[in-house]
Amino acid sequence: MPRPTTKESLLTLSETNLEKLFSFIDSIPEELRNNRFELNERDKTIADVLCHLHEWHLMMENWYATGMSGKKPIIPGEGYTWQTLPALNRKIHEKYLGTDWKKAVSLLKQSHKKIMKLIEKHSNEELFTKQYYPWTGTTSLGSYFISSTSSHYDWGLKTLKVIKKEIA
Repeated sequence: MPRPTTKESLLTLSETNLEKLFSFIDSIPEELRNNRFELNERDKTIADVLCHLHEWHLMMENWYATGMSGKKPIIPGEGYTWQTLPALNRKIHEKYLGTDWKKAVSLLKQSHKKIMKLIEKHSNEELFTKQYYPWTGTTSLGSYFISSTSSHYDWGLKTLKVIKKEIA
């Protein structure tokens, strides 16, 4: 499905991609879901990937709350730039070390619901007009939501698919 350009397509693709992610996890034998795998340099478990997605939801919620209050959020985070994103992602990874997959699923489902409620509040124009909100800079609010939902879930699924090769 192409990148969302409407509220409806953003909501639909976000739900669809999250469902695909969870369906993939469901296809892995439960006794293997806490195992360590060679997913990438940082993420080694299913929980690592899910907690990463969850934390990006929390960051998005924070940016949104700050931006909608008329202030300029610090994006991507205090002390980080887009160029130092790997360091921020390592910090996120360390924050959730030891989280089991069931807890990670619960965290992600909860934060996903909150993000979806935020998206629901907005019209197509508010979501997809560039610079509609000053805090989004040169992009649109929808682009921020896409990055923290549908496209990020797609990244998560691609990252986890390595597991199938390891357990086959």
